[in-house]
Amino acid sequence: MDLLIEKGTVSRIAKTIPEGKGQKTEVIDLTGMIITPGLIDMHTHLREPGHEYKETVQTGSEAAVAGGFTSIACMANTEPINDNRSVTEFIIRQANAAGMARVYPVAAVSKGEEGKVLTEFADLKDAGAVALSDDGNPVMDSSLMRNALEYASSFGIPVISHCEDLNLSAGGLMNEGYTSTELGLQGIPNTAEHIMIARDIALAEFSNVSVHIAHVSTAESVRIIREAKRRGVRVTAETAPHYFTLTDEALTEFSTNFKMYPPLRKKEDVEAIKEGLKDGTIDAIASDHAPHSSIEKDVEFEYAANGIIGLETSLSASLTLVKEKVLSLSQLIEKMSTNPAGILKIPGGTLNVGCNADITVIDPQKKWTVKADKFRSKSRNTPFGGRKFLGRAVLTMVGGDVKYSSLPVT
Repeated sequence: MDLLIEKGTVSRIAKTIPEGKGQKTEVIDLTGMIITPGLIDMHTHLREPGHEYKETVQTGSEAAVAGGFTSIACMANTEPINDNRSVTEFIIRQANAAGMARVYPVAAVSKGEEGKVLTEFADLKDAGAVALSDDGNPVMDSSLMRNALEYASSFGIPVISHCEDLNLSAGGLMNEGYTSTELGLQGIPNTAEHIMIARDIALAEFSNVSVHIAHVSTAESVRIIREAKRRGVRVTAETAPHYFTLTDEALTEFSTNFKMYPPLRKKEDVEAIKEGLKDGTIDAIASDHAPHSSIEKDVEFEYAANGIIGLETSLSASLTLVKEKVLSLSQLIEKMSTNPAGILKIPGGTLNVGCNADITVIDPQKKWTVKADKFRSKSRNTPFGGRKFLGRAVLTMVGGDVKYSSLPVT
């Protein structure tokens, strides 16, 4: 097929589109490539304001387009916390100045992410926030979470829940199981995640409102979400590539690049996540891009920060699902573009005529090896260093403008 872009929008798609006579037309030959709606990562951390030595809106959005993402949503755990209009507007200004990917701020559910007092949802939405989340900190107070879900519903803005029972996860360093016992590291039980998922689903069901579950990692979580969907509960969910490609056995060398929350789980959990993606229980794939410098990572395992970067590896890691026949390519693009756009209620996720020309071009035969020192991100904390992947984004276009290309210059 041919695809014609005019004035930043998709104007025509046809088997063959002749070049306009007398018009200056730029032709990009993408024979053998795959053209998809621009990828959307609905869960990233850009660290600005406050921790610019780890990442900035500029470097994060550069990493995004290099990974094939035309739009990203960034979480609120900056410093200061994005719990007010001024921080939300600052992030948007920085994104506009960067001129790379579209950046959508996610504001905090509670002031200071302390789980005590709700933020001003209406004001934050008016300032440009597309969702609400205390990600990094769970809302432990069930009454506050209920109020948040109901209040957010009245403004048509989703709540993204970080599901963790702090009483169960306290002091934990990795998944609780055989490997944690073998390594002598305090474990985090699966139930620390799914007990809170069950709570938030119960609250959403009781109030007949929606809730979005972040970074699902356990088999029990998948089961609870699946059963809730069958009952008609308005719940959506995401997972991240590391939860369907890696297990807790990766920690045997105590590399802090495998330390994250939720922690890497067992093989049975990995298989359950894949099945959840396959049957539609899990709606989206997000990177949970969490940059940290060597200051936080090159320390003893116990003291290392949780989190890994993922914007530049997310697509390639997720393409393994297509190779393994877990998902079709179309289903993968739904998880990485169409569904995130729908959950966040933002433009994108389609190549329909008249839509913004936010486009990702994938070379499915591109072989490459992950080299963190070549990343656009400021940080290097990837668990995929040295890993060989097949398939990669080779061109990223936002609003009809090429923001990233590794295609040969002709």
